Amino acid sequence: MIKNLNHLVDQIEQRLAEDLDVDAFAASLGTTGYHVRRMFSSLAGMPVSEYVRRRRMTIAAADVIGDEDFLTIAVRYGYGSTEAFGRAFRAVHGVSHGEVRRHGGPLRSQPQLRFRLTVEGSNSMDTRITERPSFQLIGHAVRVPLIHEGANPHIQRHISSLPAKEHERLKELSGTEPAGLLQVSADVDPDYAEGSELTYLHGAAVEDGTAVPEDLDVIDVAAGEWVVFRTSGPHPAALQEAYAASATEWFPSNPWRLRPGPSIVSVLDRAPDFSTATCELWFPIERA
Repeated sequence: MIKNLNHLVDQIEQRLAEDLDVDAFAASLGTTGYHVRRMFSSLAGMPVSEYVRRRRMTIAAADVIGDEDFLTIAVRYGYGSTEAFGRAFRAVHGVSHGEVRRHGGPLRSQPQLRFRLTVEGSNSMDTRITERPSFQLIGHAVRVPLIHEGANPHIQRHISSLPAKEHERLKELSGTEPAGLLQVSADVDPDYAEGSELTYLHGAAVEDGTAVPEDLDVIDVAAGEWVVFRTSGPHPAALQEAYAASATEWFPSNPWRLRPGPSIVSVLDRAPDFSTATCELWFPIERA
């Protein structure tokens, strides 16, 4: 996977003025665009599209400082107008292209990325692979924006709006793995772009064909294989560490890739104040 991501960076660099077809690129390497996008955004901290824009504007800054007309520069980097180019330029550098031409800056540079895998081997990951038939996730769903850092206040408000007895009811409805009360993220943007919308569901898993109460939302989950990471310790720190380690350690070192589907957190046990917890983190996967 690391080799594929570095190859993607090289392709982006060679074709900065073009919109690279990530799905076609991934297919040529025997993997999927979905997996490449998710791994890129997890490791780089930004979507592929944002990295491309930053690199374009970093290189374009040298042309802006020259005396070429702005439309020629805009077209060179794949923009149909100076206005569109100017918006992208300001989004990256924080100033207009006109200001940079007059004053030479300020400029924000995006270095070319290079991915490396460092394997220390000092910590093992409590992981299992399981194959599951199709099942349903039921509960209370809401559309929320994706927030990379810190707790998501939209999700917190959604959970706190549910009465205590509803949490107990959902937990009692649990009828299959993943067990217990679940925190589900579905319909996530493959680029994992900050601010993009996802579906968050607070609920439980039940077998296909289970009678579902009419007041609950339903997410149908296809049959397939899953990787399950078990965490125990300070919450949410232990869970966040597992998220990070799945991208930086487990996927690059194992012959599996992400497939489309929800990611699920199962809270198996927790302290009364939620300061510590034992959780399972579920990702849908397929053989790479």
